[in-house]
Amino acid sequence: MKIVAVKTAVVEANYDYTYVRVYADSEEYGTGECFFAPGLTAIIRELAPLLVGKDPRHVDRLTRELRRAASGAGAVAGYAHNAISGMETALWDLVGKHFQVPVWQLLGGQFRDRIRVYADCHAGEGLESYGPALLPREPAWFRQEQAKRKQTSDLADPLSPAAFATRARQAVARGFDFLKFDLDAIHGQPTDILTRPLTHTEIEQMTEIVSVLRQTVGPDIEIALDCHWRYNLTDALKIARALEPFKVAWLEDALPPESVDGFRVLRESTTVPICTGENLYLREGFKPLLEQYAVNIISPDFQKAGGLLEAKRIADLAGLYEIPVAPHNISSPLGTIASCQVCSTLANFMVLEFHGQDVPFWDDLVTGVPKPLIQKGQIQVPAGPGLGVELNEAVAKEYAKAGEPFFT
Repeated sequence: MKIVAVKTAVVEANYDYTYVRVYADSEEYGTGECFFAPGLTAIIRELAPLLVGKDPRHVDRLTRELRRAASGAGAVAGYAHNAISGMETALWDLVGKHFQVPVWQLLGGQFRDRIRVYADCHAGEGLESYGPALLPREPAWFRQEQAKRKQTSDLADPLSPAAFATRARQAVARGFDFLKFDLDAIHGQPTDILTRPLTHTEIEQMTEIVSVLRQTVGPDIEIALDCHWRYNLTDALKIARALEPFKVAWLEDALPPESVDGFRVLRESTTVPICTGENLYLREGFKPLLEQYAVNIISPDFQKAGGLLEAKRIADLAGLYEIPVAPHNISSPLGTIASCQVCSTLANFMVLEFHGQDVPFWDDLVTGVPKPLIQKGQIQVPAGPGLGVELNEAVAKEYAKAGEPFFT
């Protein structure tokens, strides 16, 4: 069994859903999904010759060879992880299909067959679409959805407490019992995003938002809050202490991802659980956080942390420190199911992110599973071979990104 080709396709959704497909001479193939990045498909094309002619069943060895090739014989970093993670997932899908077993079986078997999911709600409105460099864009589906919402929405300010409350009620009505909101969204884009401190008024606005959310959903719905690395330690401490009365699930990414000492001080100074990890790679990236007990929860993104096997290894490492895993996830249903395959094998799994509730065609992008994919805030892990789902190519082509190949 030998690999004969590696091809890509990109769907223009709320982000670029970047797919990589590995073909074997057995006429089988596997599909994976990568976290978006500038120039991502070009990286995959550069790395693809390293796989061609190799036996796909040696997933771990091939993944390490890809990392070494991308590293210049030094430490691999950056976007190469996004590409390699998707390629590795495609290998697992291919191998699972070949042996007629699900990926979770190849990773050691299950602790659970249903995965709890939380709804990322953004703010009072969640309709968005960004390119690989996080520049806003308006594809056709976005404009249509925007026009539809303008006709039905009666909220003038999507960043008001009332808008946040409405958004929370909608998510709960869909069956979610765990929500996340972007606490930093209420400030808009600052003049100086790198150094800007918070005012007392802004922290009071944050506190009001969370207070309204808690009153709206009651004590039994979990609320997590994201800050997207925007604050310094002094302001992060103020935010965390202001949120303590509201029993939030966690405060996420209040500091830059490399600020291990800052996260440790923050965790030690508040009763609010502290979470980070979506911009870290491999076990080596998480090891300092874990060794210093700098966080209460880690949130690796399985589409860029190094692959599905590496994701399991990261979680197992966290388990040595009694730290749970709540994976970050902004992927399509295919990447989400890939994450579910891993989550089902983790003893210390907590909850998985869902970031697609404002993409009208999200559910339609895969076949082979019941719809909607998320029911009562949970996903049933497929029992079929490989990932247990297939990309719906007809739908994917309809929303394919112009200028990118579609598995050609």
